[in-house]
Amino acid sequence: MELSDEIFINAPRDEVYAALNDPEVLQKAIPGCEELIKHSDTELEAKVVLKIGPVKAKFSGQVTLSPDVPPERFSLTGQGNGGAAGFAKGGAEVVLTEQDGGTLLTYTAKADIGGKLAQLGSRLIQSTAKKLAAKFFKSFSEEMEKAEAA
Repeated sequence: MELSDEIFINAPRDEVYAALNDPEVLQKAIPGCEELIKHSDTELEAKVVLKIGPVKAKFSGQVTLSPDVPPERFSLTGQGNGGAAGFAKGGAEVVLTEQDGGTLLTYTAKADIGGKLAQLGSRLIQSTAKKLAAKFFKSFSEEMEKAEAA
């Protein structure tokens, strides 16, 4: 499964990049995130509860950030295990472009799933993934606007 989109964030690129590396901001923005622990500048551990169709699962996972050309571009890879519900693994490429006094964030993400989740059907998984991504970026943008106003 592959997703791509872009969102305009009304904040300077350096601040957007910093927020994308801030566990407190990310925990607030990630749908269902119960815990996000930063082990190093590039290693994060997350606990997330998600409901996908009839399956509700608590995922524990690892995320690795790779700052390719900070603050213009970075990539991330991760994998999570939801027990009997299955697993998810994937990655994303993120590009931050200065535009109109703010930042245009563009991403391309790929994910693979297995277990009960894979049995739900690709249309349900794809639409849920799009909704979760949209919810993340909306929440992230709102967190950035709060920080700008403060």
